[in-house]
Amino acid sequence: MCGIAGFLSTSLAVTPHVLRAMTDRIVPRGPDSSGEWVDEKGAIGLAHRRLAIIDLTEAGHQPMHSACGRYTLTYNGEIYNFQDLRAELEAQGKAPNWRGHSDSEVLIAAIAAWGIEAALEKAHGMFALGVWDSRTRELVLARDRFGEKPLYYGWTTQGFAFASTLGPIRAAPGFANPVSREALAGLMARAYMPAPLSIHERVFKLPPGCLLRVSEDFARTPQDAPPAVHRWFDYADQVIAGAADPITDEAEALEALDSVLTGAVERQLVADVPVGNFLSGGIDSSLITAIAQKCVSRPIKTFTIGFSEAGFDEAVFAKKVAAALGTDHTELYVSPADALEVIPQLPAMYDEPFADSSQIPTHLVSKLAHSQVTVSLSGDAGDELFGGYNRHIQFPRLWRAMDKVPGPLRRAALEAAGAVPPGVWNGLSDLTRRRRSAWFGDNARRALRQMGRARDFDSLFDSFMDDWALSGNPLAGGVTSSQRLALDPRLAHLPLELRMMHADAVTYLPDDILCKVDRAGMAVSLESRIPFLDPQVTALAARVSPGLKFANGGGKAILKTLLYRYVPRELIDRPKAGFAIPVGVWMKGPLRDWAEDLLSEKALGEDGLFDAKVVRTRWQRHLDGREDATQPLWSVLMFQAWKRAG
Repeated sequence: MCGIAGFLSTSLAVTPHVLRAMTDRIVPRGPDSSGEWVDEKGAIGLAHRRLAIIDLTEAGHQPMHSACGRYTLTYNGEIYNFQDLRAELEAQGKAPNWRGHSDSEVLIAAIAAWGIEAALEKAHGMFALGVWDSRTRELVLARDRFGEKPLYYGWTTQGFAFASTLGPIRAAPGFANPVSREALAGLMARAYMPAPLSIHERVFKLPPGCLLRVSEDFARTPQDAPPAVHRWFDYADQVIAGAADPITDEAEALEALDSVLTGAVERQLVADVPVGNFLSGGIDSSLITAIAQKCVSRPIKTFTIGFSEAGFDEAVFAKKVAAALGTDHTELYVSPADALEVIPQLPAMYDEPFADSSQIPTHLVSKLAHSQVTVSLSGDAGDELFGGYNRHIQFPRLWRAMDKVPGPLRRAALEAAGAVPPGVWNGLSDLTRRRRSAWFGDNARRALRQMGRARDFDSLFDSFMDDWALSGNPLAGGVTSSQRLALDPRLAHLPLELRMMHADAVTYLPDDILCKVDRAGMAVSLESRIPFLDPQVTALAARVSPGLKFANGGGKAILKTLLYRYVPRELIDRPKAGFAIPVGVWMKGPLRDWAEDLLSEKALGEDGLFDAKVVRTRWQRHLDGREDATQPLWSVLMFQAWKRAG
């Protein structure tokens, strides 16, 4: 895990000093060493900050040159099958005289031997990289299949810059890019910045599974809109192929899933530094931990944090799972004061506004893990691959039922249901939790209102995921984002459940979940690895039939059944709980003054971006208890805090 940066100049000579100024912004991503390379013409420079995981010697130092001298690489990530690729290069007679045993050296050798796209297709791992081809004088940027590692690029007044995060680009020569109002609209709707947009104009995220070729001429032409990129991996292809060859037999699915997950975990346990596991006590992290413990002969280190507030403490379940598996478990109960201390760090940690409040506990558990290990495995992506979100079940079910009702009647009935006071829905929420479903409450109330207005399922999905859809536009001038959520039309022949899962896997997963995990870990120099995103696992997940994913009225049924092989059923069979903290309550208490300052009419009106009346009205409704507006208000607060931090 590392940090990368580069600059292709159009008006000045790139120097190591320029590059060092960029990577000084990402030292926590690579505290072990740094490196800069500038080509002989001074037109292009690549830089690297290293967190040494595989081959801790100088043989793993970057930027790294291919043995033939044609390619220069700066790379962030891990190639888990690098030993297989190394053996393949040797068998083909295409291996160089190896200097060490790092995956970086194997990757640059693979690029030299097979070309960049073929090398990426063979590589199983997480990565973001920049490669300079001295023969074609072309820079190639590429990102892994699902976007585990971040990669930004864009134009300043003096050239083209790229980096792991926005900080180095802001430090590049000629940066004066204003806030993107369209990206801000995306943040208000989703709580994250939807790719390919970033918070700055003329700076973009490279989407997952894509590469961008940048010639010197291309770098001289600033782009106001994201340029066309080449997609080298498309998850929709896996989903379509899996649906065409489904596994419907539970025994077959269990054996295959156990096998590919074990292989993925074994590969991701390889490191020259200590490795542990995040353990929340939920299905996904418990399964990854169980398999990891099976793969090693010693108790694996596991980590969880707990909160004393009722309804927010999962640590008790994690402790029981750890005891059942025999792990070396560490838990830390965090006070509200501990969590609140993280908030001022968030703008620097994320480099652009990010408003998933679980960013706070994710950072705290990363900090806890880093006290004992340098790498931690995570259970993320299980929800997207196996149908773990309640909306994957409830939305299609409600839509199919209500789609049979004539439009005007449906609209009236659903609007009436959606107008029921929150207290009634919260009572239903308490009742349904006892029936092992926590979907009702404010979510159900909002969904019913939006279902009454929706033209089709796509518009329902988009509006439900928009935190301001029913409360007015919080931005001045009616600015909206073009990055609307929609189900992929290539999957129109598949069940709605699978189409929603795919949409979450290519939007919410990379832009929210993986962003959160990456930044939280990198802030403390901890590498997070996600076995569920191994290509063999994702391909198999696409083949597991909906009937095996959605059984007994719930999602992730096949994962639960597999987990019962390792952990007693009674430790797992409970309602799904997110990794949450009571931010909404704190906004009325210990965070009240901080929030009121950032949401004041003066603060909201400083730059003409917000409609202060709309935001203040919702803030007051939240304070009065007429609405739980935690998430939409947190999005505004995170932008305001980021802007104020400079």
